[in-house]
Amino acid sequence: MSGEAGTDRVRRFLLEEHPVRGQLVQLEASWAALREHASYPAPVRDLLGEATAAAVLLASTLKFDGSLTLQMQGDGAVRLLVAQCTHDFRIRAVAHFDAQRVGPDFAQLAGSGRIMVTVESVERGAPYQGIVPLAGASLAECIDGDFATSEQLPTRVRLAADGMRAGGLLVQQLPGVEASEAWNRLCTHSAGLGAHDLLYAAPEALVRRSASIDDVRLFSGSAVRFECRCSRDRVLGVLRSLGEAEVQDVLREQGKVTVTCDFCHRPYVFDAIDVAQVFGPPGIPAPSGIN
Repeated sequence: MSGEAGTDRVRRFLLEEHPVRGQLVQLEASWAALREHASYPAPVRDLLGEATAAAVLLASTLKFDGSLTLQMQGDGAVRLLVAQCTHDFRIRAVAHFDAQRVGPDFAQLAGSGRIMVTVESVERGAPYQGIVPLAGASLAECIDGDFATSEQLPTRVRLAADGMRAGGLLVQQLPGVEASEAWNRLCTHSAGLGAHDLLYAAPEALVRRSASIDDVRLFSGSAVRFECRCSRDRVLGVLRSLGEAEVQDVLREQGKVTVTCDFCHRPYVFDAIDVAQVFGPPGIPAPSGIN
């Protein structure tokens, strides 16, 4: 499946004569590929799409190789939501929810809780994590709050998703300058964009409509694709963290140990020989390959 020109790309833009920058994204094929691995009620699906678009927009601000994870934990219908995007725009996402409690409003879905944005660098060691409460009327408002408390940059985020597309717009005033007329106008006009605009308007038209000026430079951007990064080696790490006693208990009860990836539902199966190699003496290689 392939999207129309302009979809499945994250694109930067600048206001040539004003200290304002932004990113926009519209996902179609990658959003469809992500949803192939699980079925969600429409409100949960749309929230997951918004979170995925947000992860892409936030990852587009990274200045190094690594990944960004947006995680929402609350006592609403959606107990846990995770959306991840790497520096080269490989996405994956998953949501755990109580189907009996799902409603149309963000407050019903999220409840009370927090949003965590974790940035991990390939080379910089310990990850950075920002935490903000679920205090907004939408996911976008919560993310705006995260920028206000951590980045100290005036930032506005708009997000939308449906059964076909997920998308969003992130605009920032450049650091070191005071609020300008162009920034105030951009905030006003972007707030008036509807979900259909964010998802289906041509990128050039969307940016110009947001800025309400013509001196906008829109870059070609980078492709976004769904790709799960699970692997047998990663699952081996999970088994080791559980400990030999717990893994052996599962093996005795079930005759094998099966670990299924939350994001793509790929199963990894380990038999008694595999488990013995995982927890065996140093020098015995761990099992490799896919069962």
